[in-house]
Amino acid sequence: MQHGSNGFSAAGLRRLRGVLERHVESGKIPGLVALVGRGGETHVEAIGTMRHDGGAPMRRDTIFRMASTSKPVAMAAAMILVDECRLRLDDLAQEWLPELADRRVLRRPDGPLDDTVPARRPITVRDLLTSTFGLGMDMTLLSAPIMGAIIERGLTPDLPEPMPGPDEWMRRLGELPLAYQPGERWAYQISHDVLSVLVARVTGRPFEEFLRERVFEPLGMRDTGFHVPADKIERLPVLYAPDPLTGEFHVWDEAEGGRWSRPPAFQGSGGGLVSTADDYHAYFTMLLNKGVHGNERILSRPAVELMTTNRLTPEQNAARNALATENVHVSFGQGQHGGWGMGMAVRTYRGDYAPVGQFGWDGGSGTSTYADPVNGLTGILLTQVGMSVPSSARLIHDFWTTLYQAIED
Repeated sequence: MQHGSNGFSAAGLRRLRGVLERHVESGKIPGLVALVGRGGETHVEAIGTMRHDGGAPMRRDTIFRMASTSKPVAMAAAMILVDECRLRLDDLAQEWLPELADRRVLRRPDGPLDDTVPARRPITVRDLLTSTFGLGMDMTLLSAPIMGAIIERGLTPDLPEPMPGPDEWMRRLGELPLAYQPGERWAYQISHDVLSVLVARVTGRPFEEFLRERVFEPLGMRDTGFHVPADKIERLPVLYAPDPLTGEFHVWDEAEGGRWSRPPAFQGSGGGLVSTADDYHAYFTMLLNKGVHGNERILSRPAVELMTTNRLTPEQNAARNALATENVHVSFGQGQHGGWGMGMAVRTYRGDYAPVGQFGWDGGSGTSTYADPVNGLTGILLTQVGMSVPSSARLIHDFWTTLYQAIED
């Protein structure tokens, strides 16, 4: 058995490439970039093309829309402010976000918008960091009035109309009741975009500018941001959202003239970043190193530990587990980790090949980004096929299964 110096068997890495090639050859995944990092070494596969009808080949430096894998990276900005005591975990959010003061809460999460009770307590920074402030994208409540109101007001990414600027976005959010009492349960997505506004208001600077100075530049993440400049646009593939019934490839976002070809009005932590496999590898390696990159500290050790260990009680986590297990036909087990830290999933039970302690997240544009402190590895898989069909979720599942089989030490 041949071993690479990073503890993967040569045969295991060949099998990994074979599995990835099979997904591309199926015609369901036009192209992908996969990166495995361990022991200071990386192994990269770039397979297939930028468009489903051909086009330029995928390259190691192809830029992808990171979707929800933006969450673990953007979270660093808020944690830096906690490190510097410019934010405290139990500060009231309304000090900077007056739109969140004096909340009303729905009597029932699926009830009418005017059937409310007063919030039992104000929303704290901790509630926002752990996605428990009381409002989110709840796939189990899609027909509820609150979900209709969230979508109607343009409060989520992925709608035909881009989200408005941060102050208008907060104003619209402030008109809605919460679905749950602050701190009661985990709710996906919206808290991350609230954090974008919070960081900008605390620092007095655009969110991206602060992230760039404190996270992207020190880590050498040159291709990460909220849009792709014109001189790099040929490195951005088309994003597809195939038809759920026929599987036919529909273009969701073109590169030239598309959503990410210009700076957005709203720089959203929840799903707005574009990046590359190497940039994300730098970030997740920093987390594995407890906040250090080279000889520079980006985050304190306790900040990284808070982000990458479970922060939820079983009661708070019930909604997250329901979301994961009830969508399993689409997600192929992604999301069934048992825990959530700050900005990312944390594995608290072993339900597949990854060990307890693995942390990271997946994105609806067909992206998957995790680090595993038990094995000291990072894995990044990037595609341009949205999860309107299960193709990219199946690929992500097979990537992680095969990657863990390749470890030989």
